[in-house]
Amino acid sequence: MKIKNKSCLIISILIPIAIGALSALFSGGMNTYSTINTPSFAPPSILFPIVWTILYVLMGISSYIIYTSDSPQKSKALFFYALQLFFNFWWSIIFFNFSMYLLAFIWLIVLIILIIIMIVQFYQISPIAAYLQIPYLLWCIFAAYLNYSIYLMNK
Repeated sequence: MKIKNKSCLIISILIPIAIGALSALFSGGMNTYSTINTPSFAPPSILFPIVWTILYVLMGISSYIIYTSDSPQKSKALFFYALQLFFNFWWSIIFFNFSMYLLAFIWLIVLIILIIIMIVQFYQISPIAAYLQIPYLLWCIFAAYLNYSIYLMNK
């Protein structure tokens, strides 16, 4: 990957990290996580910030590739990127602050659909940018399974 603008790359990486950090700050997530019933396959709470940081960095690099492309489709692709970030931001708040586990699960399904649309849009511009989003999609699918299991165990 040839870096055209280092400042733009840094900003592209900081945007999802900042959104994730604000969401975590507003949701108080890890405090709630330790108080709810979780299934045996639930990861330890220390794993979440590590995984999310890696995913946010990959998302930022991916969005940078799209943003710096010359594709006329980049506006549409970046719209779906921003939309899925919006859904990503609110999921933690719905789940942790409001303990609305079923609504959070439905919200997460919509997020997964938006991620798939975004990946398709990104792929049309840069397959590499699309591939960088695959770990995020897989983590969100796992999160949906975990979310639904928590809903069943805590209703």
